Amino acid sequence: MLAKTDWAHLIPHQGSMCLLDAVLAWDEADIHAISESHAREDQPLRGESGLHAVHLAEYGAQAMAVHGALLARHRGSEAVRPGRLVSLREVTLAVEYVEASLGRLDVHAHALYADDAGAQYAFRIEQGGRLLVSGRAAVIHPTRG
Repeated sequence: MLAKTDWAHLIPHQGSMCLLDAVLAWDEADIHAISESHAREDQPLRGESGLHAVHLAEYGAQAMAVHGALLARHRGSEAVRPGRLVSLREVTLAVEYVEASLGRLDVHAHALYADDAGAQYAFRIEQGGRLLVSGRAAVIHPTRG
């Protein structure tokens, strides 16, 4: 397991907007992170009725960012590579709101394609073994200059 202190400095999401708590496992293609931020009062995406499931796509996108950063570090670079989320596809919501009392979220992302220009991942977020949200997300890495 990788604690948040091991990787949080590698991604642009900081403070309460860093939604993931730890990485349970990762390899070249996959990452499994966990979070309990959906139940916190300072959760920045939470509304009066709670955390809408559509916001779980951001959890998937952050897992992608952490995965890319861990891969870069593994390959010898600690530089944060900026990325822009450019599309969400085939997003399926199995619930409307996330139930805070049902425990942690398991956030999974699988790299479908990645190169210097960007990446595409499939993601899914589960709670207690129940699928809450799934979909695909694409990120581009803008060129500098």
